[in-house]
Amino acid sequence: MSEKPIFLATHPRACSTAFERVFMTRRDILQCAHEPFGDSFYYGPERLSERYAKDEAARENSGFSKTTYRDVLDRLERDGSEGKRVFIKDMAYYLMPPDGKPATIIPSLRKGIPNGTTNSEGAEKGNPTVVPLEIIKQFHWTFLIRHPRRGIPSYFRCCVPPLDEITGFREFMPNEAGYVELRRLFDYLREQKVVGPNMAGETNGNKDGGVTITIIDADDLLDHPEHVVKAFCKETGIEFKPNMLTWDDVGNQEYVSDAFAKWKGFHNDAIHSTSLTARTQAHKTVTEESENEQWREKFGDEAQKVIRACVDENVPHYEYLKSFAMKF
Repeated sequence: MSEKPIFLATHPRACSTAFERVFMTRRDILQCAHEPFGDSFYYGPERLSERYAKDEAARENSGFSKTTYRDVLDRLERDGSEGKRVFIKDMAYYLMPPDGKPATIIPSLRKGIPNGTTNSEGAEKGNPTVVPLEIIKQFHWTFLIRHPRRGIPSYFRCCVPPLDEITGFREFMPNEAGYVELRRLFDYLREQKVVGPNMAGETNGNKDGGVTITIIDADDLLDHPEHVVKAFCKETGIEFKPNMLTWDDVGNQEYVSDAFAKWKGFHNDAIHSTSLTARTQAHKTVTEESENEQWREKFGDEAQKVIRACVDENVPHYEYLKSFAMKF
């Protein structure tokens, strides 16, 4: 069984923070890192995002304006130096240039790369990320997805009034949807045999320290939380305990409030929750017309068109990843 740091790669609004809260109850064996690469992606000198390109004050006020990708990795290494296994929840798109631009290894991570593994521009063949393969191999990779018809409208809401005043995300950027980047990362990890070929749940799937293909769909998590968490724990080598699904004590609440503070407004539901229990009402069957009307009423005509275009663009990527997801 792998003892590597666990990296839960996901996209925005995939119920990933609720899932992360489960593992934040295991402070006896785990050290959780909440979206650490967002620091360097949005704010640092190696930032890849254009979101704060013209807002130096926001970058400075974040406290991460000097944070490089190397700094993030060094922080994760320190997190794992106290004998606990590190559990990282982060966005796949934080590891890639936006809009499918060619990726080169970020400057702070180029030292120590074996000769001949990068071209003259600093790119590794086939690697869609800015992180060297040798570093990527150091993590136990897992994935969490959610249907775009639910994830993308939820993210849109965080980027428009009134919530944008809290989040600081003043516009919706479709290139932050995160599905295509998650798919590209997943395919690269399979190609390099960092994950797979065995699927989660297969006999001897993680034999000899191998990492199974472990993808969770948020709908399964919301319908069958205990079964999903238990299955995930089995694939990652974490001892499952039923009380991981409850966190109504003061210590846990204070711990997560501090951990989630840098992403204000995005995690209010997860912060104020006290447990992860199965939802009592399944999602209603909807048509494209009813969805469009719902989004139009909530956000306006132009916004509805933007959301629909983004959803439609990302459904194929979701469905591709869904074909590898665990079955419950």
